[in-house]
Amino acid sequence: MPSTADFHLHSYFSGDSDTSMEDMILRGIELGLTDMCFTEHNDFDYPVTEADPAGCFELNSDAYLYDFLMLREKYGDRTHLYLGVEVGLQPHLARLNAAFVNTLDYDFVIGSSHLCNGKDPYYPAFYEGRSTQDAYREYFESILENLKSYSNFDVYGHLDYVVRYGPERDKGYSYEMYREIFDQILTKLIAMGKGIELNTAGLAKGLREPHPCAGVLKRYRELGGEIVTTGSDAHAPGQIAHAFDRAAEILKDSGFRYYATYEKRTPTFHKL
Repeated sequence: MPSTADFHLHSYFSGDSDTSMEDMILRGIELGLTDMCFTEHNDFDYPVTEADPAGCFELNSDAYLYDFLMLREKYGDRTHLYLGVEVGLQPHLARLNAAFVNTLDYDFVIGSSHLCNGKDPYYPAFYEGRSTQDAYREYFESILENLKSYSNFDVYGHLDYVVRYGPERDKGYSYEMYREIFDQILTKLIAMGKGIELNTAGLAKGLREPHPCAGVLKRYRELGGEIVTTGSDAHAPGQIAHAFDRAAEILKDSGFRYYATYEKRTPTFHKL
């Protein structure tokens, strides 16, 4: 059966969403989700420019917790709700991120790379003056640097996020093109006891495969990785649990028989 747990959700507590947590919860209940985890953004040092004054992604933790607890009390008998956070990783932020994660009793922490050497691959400037392949490689190499400096997370989010926005998107892209660096990343994650997520936002945005691509998922499993969560990366109700039927098939084809949910930073495994 497909996953009934969406463990990557955003609301207006994230700088790139204007949707209420309640609207997200009601849609999840309508879809029959048994487990929903909000993973609001926190990206320290996100560049705020005159052209992008809304680019700040620092979470108001107190307000987030207050609303979450109110809504869990209201809807907790209809779906399981979990408090999570998506932390933007950069090597120089390791101590700041570690202190931030410890401010609340989170159920689940996603570590993600939204910035690569201070630049967001969402913007065309990241790719200017070089090949798409070189830009992608820089992004993947930055993930390995993050793993060398920071460990207080549960899964690494959308490992190949960069292909969502590159000028060639995922045309010609595959695990094999970056085998050496991906194998280092996956081996390191497994040694650290960390998982990865199958993030369906890539499919929602027209890519051929989810994040990461099936080749990366298969290789993680081949190397001994077992922890995988499912998330839509939804920022609006209509995106919740997008393509979860397909996600389940991709996971099975990649060698997985279980997906994970987290409570109090501890995984529970559910059969696909």
